Amino acid sequence: MILDGAQPDAIARAADALAAGELVGLPTETVYGLAADAGSDAAVRGIFAAKGRPTDHPLIVHLADPGAVPRFAAAVPDFAQRLIDTFWPGPLTVILSRQAGVADAAAGGHPTIGLRCPAHPVARALLAACAARGVHGLAAPSANRFGRVSPTTAQHVAAEFGDGLLVLDGGPCAVGIESTIIDCTRGAPVLLRPGQLARAAIERAAGRRLLSKDELTAPDPKASGTLAAHYAPRAKVRLMSAAELRTALQVLGADARHIAVWARAPLPAGHAAQARAMPDDAAAAAQQLFAVLRTFDDAGARLIWVETPPPDAAWDGVRDRLQRATAAG
Repeated sequence: MILDGAQPDAIARAADALAAGELVGLPTETVYGLAADAGSDAAVRGIFAAKGRPTDHPLIVHLADPGAVPRFAAAVPDFAQRLIDTFWPGPLTVILSRQAGVADAAAGGHPTIGLRCPAHPVARALLAACAARGVHGLAAPSANRFGRVSPTTAQHVAAEFGDGLLVLDGGPCAVGIESTIIDCTRGAPVLLRPGQLARAAIERAAGRRLLSKDELTAPDPKASGTLAAHYAPRAKVRLMSAAELRTALQVLGADARHIAVWARAPLPAGHAAQARAMPDDAAAAAQQLFAVLRTFDDAGARLIWVETPPPDAAWDGVRDRLQRATAAG
């Protein structure tokens, strides 16, 4: 059931459902989430069951404001606090040491916890309504079956889970890919998953260099959305250069009907592939990415060929999601 998230009665109904231990589809600026009371292990187990997600793969907890951080985090390093002050509300998740005995299921049993304060007005209204009912954080991974394409509209969520799930409609997601994840538990900020935020902006806010996870020998804490294979449509995804795309389509011609193509470069005439233009702007491409993959799946494509994103840092988030999608094929 999809309700208009702009309506106060819909927010109240969703908050009541969450306080009662039910699941709710939640819009954020990144992607739609499948939300439950982070403080209720029984409710959170419902997320794992609905998604088919391993219970040791932790969930991100969404907060109404930074004041809720001490409920879940045992310590907040200075640089982590600077990141929070700069980017919340917004598409940043920080990994912090977890308060013992708090949100065990949401954390997948690990000693760390991922926290985020979303910017979407519907998410913020729902989180505030939940807090008024004693629910001070929502565990909310992407509202899709585990490993599959993340949803960026309420209709995507309903298609995944059916009419039995209450979904708040907040319109298409403005960012379109999941939040940047920064591990703040190892004395320096470590990038676990790129998103919309620029590396230079993160480093300015933190006051120190942002490390890559391959620079450290210690294992990374488990975090949401960091598996090598993820974000996959039913069709097999392949990344190709513009030249490779043109050559392959020229060779196949009318035999390319089972192929879908998302590319920035002009394509040759005479091919039968489904084709959509990829924006030249990284932010616009990110906003469209998951919706494009879902559209190709719905149209019955067996192969999805995507032009490899440019190498510059602005495309890191898009490139990350596409590489994980190809690994799942």
